[in-house]
Amino acid sequence: MPFVETRTGTSLFYRDWGTGRPVVFCSAWGMDSNEPRGVMADLVAHGFRAISIDRRGHGRSDDPGLGYDFDTLADDLADVLDHANVHDALLVGHSMGGGEIVRYLTRYGSERVERIALIAATLPFLLQTPDNPDGVPGEVAEALRASWRHGLAAWLLDNGDPYIGVGLPGCDVATVARDAVLASIYNTSRQAAIECNRAVVETDFRAELPAITLPTLIIHGDSDASISLEMGGRRQAELLPNSELIVYENGPHGLYLTHGARLTADLLAFLGDAPLRHAVSLSDPVGYAPQR
Repeated sequence: MPFVETRTGTSLFYRDWGTGRPVVFCSAWGMDSNEPRGVMADLVAHGFRAISIDRRGHGRSDDPGLGYDFDTLADDLADVLDHANVHDALLVGHSMGGGEIVRYLTRYGSERVERIALIAATLPFLLQTPDNPDGVPGEVAEALRASWRHGLAAWLLDNGDPYIGVGLPGCDVATVARDAVLASIYNTSRQAAIECNRAVVETDFRAELPAITLPTLIIHGDSDASISLEMGGRRQAELLPNSELIVYENGPHGLYLTHGARLTADLLAFLGDAPLRHAVSLSDPVGYAPQR
C-alpha cells in the first residue's frame, strides 16, 4: 500500500489507482480515502489515474495529535503530490477538502495542477464576524466541539439523515453506506475531528479565492444542511474568477453517496471525456475473486 512520510515525519496513506491524467481527491471532515471510491473507479474505467488521501488523523494515516491547520494540511498535500509525481492534475475537494486545495494553491502555486473542482466545499468563511453576519457564532462552534469529546456518537445519529438528505427526492442511500460514513467519522481521531472542525470554521479564505485563476468547477446542493448554497457555492462563484457553478436540485452535503454517478459525469465533462478502456457489457460473464 502506498504511504508517504511528510516533512513533519507524519506517515500518510493514499490510494493510487490507474494511469493517465491524475485526479486527486481531498475528502471531507472526518472522512478518509474511501469516500470518493465509486467516482474514482468510474474515472479509472475512463482512462484516468485516481488518487485519494487519508488526511493526518484519518483512516490509515498517522495520528500525531497536531497539525490540523490548513497550512500544515496543504504541506501534507504538497508532499503527497511530490511523492506521487503528479502533474497536470484535477484536484477535487469535498467539504473541508476544498480548503486544503485552496491553501495548497496559494502556498505552492499551480505548477502541478491544471484545474480544480469544489464539491459542497466549506468555503469561503463559516465563522460569524461583523463582516460575515450569517456565519456560525464562535461560542456555538466551541460548544459543539466540546460536546464531541464524549458525545460524538449521539451527534452523528442526529445529523446522519440531514447529511444524506433523507426524504429528499433521489437521495435514497442504503443503510450499509450510511452506517459506513458514520463509522468513518466516529473512528477518526477525536483530536483530529475537533481541531479540523476548528480550522474549517475559523479559517477565512475570502482573500485567497480571487487569486486562483485556474478553471474551477463548483458543485453544490440546494439542500445542503452543512453549508448552504448561498453561503457556500454561490459565494465561491462570486470570488473565483474562472469558475462555473452547478447546483444539484435536492442535493445534500453527502453528494458522493447520493449523486455519485452525476458527479462522475460532471467531472468527466469538465476534464474532457476519454473513451472507456475496459468496457464490460452487463450481458457478459464477469468473474469475481475476493480481494484482500
